[in-house]
Amino acid sequence: MAGRAGGIVSSSHLVSPRSVELSEFEFGLIVAWNAFSRWAVRCMAAAGCPDLTITDVLLMHHINHRARNKKLADICFVLNYEDTHVVAYSLKKLVAAGLARADKQGKEVFYSPTEAGEAFVAQYRSVREDCLVRSLDTELNAEIGELARLLRSMSGMYDQAARAATSL
Repeated sequence: MAGRAGGIVSSSHLVSPRSVELSEFEFGLIVAWNAFSRWAVRCMAAAGCPDLTITDVLLMHHINHRARNKKLADICFVLNYEDTHVVAYSLKKLVAAGLARADKQGKEVFYSPTEAGEAFVAQYRSVREDCLVRSLDTELNAEIGELARLLRSMSGMYDQAARAATSL
């Protein structure tokens, strides 16, 4: 492993002499994504809505966001889901569970939360405040904001690299 020694990585065979840090970032991203997914699903279960997947939970929050009806294509675009079938299946599950509604307007279907869906999201917020936010060291807020900007920037780099790999 050339470059900086001692990086914590999950795939040492991918470490590049140009950036051990990228491999460290990727390992951190894997661990953080899995921890976040587990947290979000368990938080929603604690809010009274068990048996949802991480996609279901993310969609519940997104269709509640800013109280605007949302189309499937827009949901996929904002959340960066490539496979619309996964999102469509999840939305159908949420509609069948009475957590979301689908309103057809012309050729488009718009999704929004039901009152029950809004109540579960409000309860999720309460559990989040009690279990996560309360333990947060608020002095880290500036660093968390910087990290969020870095993650959005890195997602653009990964999207561009995915396009490039597709053309090989």
